[in-house]
Amino acid sequence: MSGVHMRHWSGNPDRPGLALHCMLASGSYWAGIAGRLDGRIDLRAFDLPGHGHSDDWTPAPDGPDYHTAVTRIAASFIDRPVDLIGHSLGGTVALRLAVAAPEAIRSLTLIEPVLFAAARDDEQRALHEQMGELIAAGHSDQAARVFMAIWGAQGYDDLPPRMQRHMRDRIGLIAENSPALSDDRANILRPGGLEAITAPVLIISGQDSPPVVHAIAEALAARLPDVGRASVPGARHMLPITHADQVAGLIAVNLDRA
Repeated sequence: MSGVHMRHWSGNPDRPGLALHCMLASGSYWAGIAGRLDGRIDLRAFDLPGHGHSDDWTPAPDGPDYHTAVTRIAASFIDRPVDLIGHSLGGTVALRLAVAAPEAIRSLTLIEPVLFAAARDDEQRALHEQMGELIAAGHSDQAARVFMAIWGAQGYDDLPPRMQRHMRDRIGLIAENSPALSDDRANILRPGGLEAITAPVLIISGQDSPPVVHAIAEALAARLPDVGRASVPGARHMLPITHADQVAGLIAVNLDRA
């Protein structure tokens, strides 16, 4: 895909880093993390298609699905072992890359990877079905309201009109990614896949995040050879923004392990 906007925070040229952001945001929020890492890695982050300054997502009839397209874009920026960081959907893409090419990963930090297929949750599945119905009925504002109540740093009605419009225009991407996240269409959880990741892995969760987040972390950690887990007190899903000090400090610990 052309028109992908890349962001760059200069650091140690011998330690390339790539950070992948969550849905309905942009790579800009990694600036707070990069600043706190103080140049320990040379960090890049691109805006996902349809987000930030990247072009809109326009799927081709015979082209890849969204998750696959993002994975291919991310892979195109990796030409030597990388410190890979992913949040939410970005965490699932990071995990997909690590399973596909474990030799390309120097360290892997996963912040609430929403690979729901790893821990089946009836409440989460019902939420996806509700959002799908709202989107199909043209109620994108209510779908965004439901989504932000659980996964946002603040409620939909507390956002300025410009950001509300941004959420409404892109909320359909949430439903579009349901097969990848809830059904593991990319086969990330295949036998032997997670077990082949030899790089040090850290899974970070917000203490007050939905229970499914912690269940996913537990399920993934049980299969990873070299893994640590951390829970940030008082934090929810958007902890890279709301708790940047703690998240950056934990990322630094994992960088040291590599």
